[in-house]
Amino acid sequence: MTDGSFDERDAAMSELLGIRSSIDNIDAALIHLLAERFKFTQQVGRLKAAHGLPPSDPDRERRQIARLRALAIDAHLDPAFAEKWFNFVVAEVIQHHEELAGNGGTGDGL
Repeated sequence: MTDGSFDERDAAMSELLGIRSSIDNIDAALIHLLAERFKFTQQVGRLKAAHGLPPSDPDRERRQIARLRALAIDAHLDPAFAEKWFNFVVAEVIQHHEELAGNGGTGDGL
């Protein structure tokens, strides 16, 4: 006679593995998207450095935060989380832009 709870646990573990596989796929996609995003922000940084523009653009950052918060709400994601994520990414981008500005926008040292 088979223990019903054991079968249910096996089914749950199988479902868990499937869900985790989906999460792993999404994580991989996010990493690739972030890499692509940073390729473009590096282009922005080189352009800014070459033309003496400041590494950060607070007005654009404010507009982006408002836009991303609205998108988060539409997607049923915590808008505060979306803003934290954006601020984290922007801090990294600004650091790269400052490094580029320090070496004339050549990209050396990155």
